[in-house]
Amino acid sequence: MEIIQKAPAKINLSLDALYRHHDGEHEWRMVMTSVDLADYVHIKPHASVHVTTDSGFLPEDPRNLAYKAAIALQKAAGVRQGARIHIEKHIPVAAGLGGGSSDAAAVLRGLNTLWGLDYSLAQLATIGLQVDSDVPYCVYSQTALVTGRGEVVQPLGQLPNFWVVLAKPGVSVSTPSILNALDYNQPMPRPDTDKVLAGIKANDFQLMISGMTNSLEHVTAGRHHEITALTTRFIKYGAQVAQMSGSGPTVFGLCEKHSRAVRVYNSMKGFCKEVYLLRPL
Repeated sequence: MEIIQKAPAKINLSLDALYRHHDGEHEWRMVMTSVDLADYVHIKPHASVHVTTDSGFLPEDPRNLAYKAAIALQKAAGVRQGARIHIEKHIPVAAGLGGGSSDAAAVLRGLNTLWGLDYSLAQLATIGLQVDSDVPYCVYSQTALVTGRGEVVQPLGQLPNFWVVLAKPGVSVSTPSILNALDYNQPMPRPDTDKVLAGIKANDFQLMISGMTNSLEHVTAGRHHEITALTTRFIKYGAQVAQMSGSGPTVFGLCEKHSRAVRVYNSMKGFCKEVYLLRPL
């Protein structure tokens, strides 16, 4: 028996960092959606938890988020079964697209089936928070308002129609280093998340994008000037909005029309090696 789970990349339509808790964790308010760029997680029965990947950039030991997810579910459910987990990578690593978290969420969903646990998505999301703050959202992998430490996921339903162009510069970013550098005593750019939510509810693309911002972008862009160069070029080439996803360094542009998105995609390909033309799921 083999279970194959799709693990889609996520982007942050808005990301607001509100404050830091006493334990160092951050309080978030963000709108996230998933796009049709995905890893595939293959799961088979095995005596113990064993993780492999076709990427040379990922650990295949307890440092891997997929491995951590399997162990967390094993402990929560009190099961002794293991699994052989193979991750087929397509999402760029350390890119702000939640690839590791989505793989972990796919493992939770797949093992839930393999081990016959019948846990709800909400239960899996709670377990996933032990692994990473993006895992609860990735368990659902549908457009949602995400709050708290990442554990409160409120699905939002259908998005307005648009296309996504992603551009990943040739640098990798450590999320912990960006979060550690975030200074809540200094002014920071903030999204108008209520506008983003209102735009989604009203199926109004222009209203949605008018509230979009990423509160982490100024921190990462201060270290990697490629990010500002990418956002500037996205707008120059016709994207209707452009911003960084997560802690970066991937930048995305949104376009209402496919023809415009194709022009942006072709223009960005001449400037950046890793460029993708995608739809939200």
